[in-house]
Amino acid sequence: MTATTDRQPDATTALMTVTDTHVVFPARTGGLFRSDRVHALTGASLTVAPGETVGIVGESGCGKSTLARVLIGVQRPTSGTVAHRGRDLWAMPPAERRVTVGTRLGMVFQDPSTALNRRMPIRRVLRDPLDVHRRGTPAQRDERVRELMSLVGLPASLADALPGQLSGGQRQRVAIARALALEPELLIADEPTSALDVSVRAQILNLLLDLRERLGLALVFVSHDIQTVRRMSDRVITMYLGRIVEEAPAARVTAHARHPYTRALFSATPGLLDPIQPIPLVGPLPSAIRPPSGCPFRTRCWKADDACAASMPDFVTDERDHRYRCHHPVPGDESTSGLVQQARAARGAPSVTSLERT
Repeated sequence: MTATTDRQPDATTALMTVTDTHVVFPARTGGLFRSDRVHALTGASLTVAPGETVGIVGESGCGKSTLARVLIGVQRPTSGTVAHRGRDLWAMPPAERRVTVGTRLGMVFQDPSTALNRRMPIRRVLRDPLDVHRRGTPAQRDERVRELMSLVGLPASLADALPGQLSGGQRQRVAIARALALEPELLIADEPTSALDVSVRAQILNLLLDLRERLGLALVFVSHDIQTVRRMSDRVITMYLGRIVEEAPAARVTAHARHPYTRALFSATPGLLDPIQPIPLVGPLPSAIRPPSGCPFRTRCWKADDACAASMPDFVTDERDHRYRCHHPVPGDESTSGLVQQARAARGAPSVTSLERT
């Protein structure tokens, strides 16, 4: 299910380029006259090439959805740049930006029940973006609606049904079809299966893979299901407390990740054929309002020392285009069972908590 290349795109070939982006939200937590700030995204940089799939993983609150909204152009970064084929989205005239975001980029949201207008029949839901952007004649728009329903495996008999009359899987197919109505180059799927029954999740994932191949789409796939992200992606990005801490080819991320958090994250997924104990981590996720100094993961990491508290390390990139930022990276050939023993020995107590299974 993984794709064909481990090479990262450069700025000249990238479909989307995010450079040193920060997103900070105001948050009132200290009373009427005190305003704190939530650091939702800190210094994020990545590229997405035409036709590739980039997976984004991390715990709740790590900034995955914020990064997705920045990529799709619906969240303006506090600082930094977001470029489509080399052109900064937020430097464009508003009319041009609306056309670029509306026609070249598409998004599938987590819950199709809230993403679709429950009062509009399916044919109107799918025709709406065509009407807004005045694509073709009325007859051509109707034909495009029929094509879209066929593309995502929906019977034509559902064209006049309301979203509430469809199953969860059918509603997500409608949401995918709507995102594809204007033939975008990039589809961003933000937790597209988390609101669905287990029995239909595989169908939606297979549909996304099929559409990627048939239409030549680039895909950004955000999910808590980290094993699914690994299997669907060319590259996997790990986020922690608003920062990208590792970016690895999908084939290397499970057994050869270099950041301690990535190894802990993947060790916490259940394995039926080769079960292992999760790497133990101590304490809750730090606050995005008052993040720790230096490396934000240091408060839970068994390798942390004074250097980790003093500064956030720069990225290191190896010959496989595997990049990570850590003062004390895990050796590439270190086994997960060995890391479990190291973490327990470093903590010196059996009562440590482990990363919550995702």
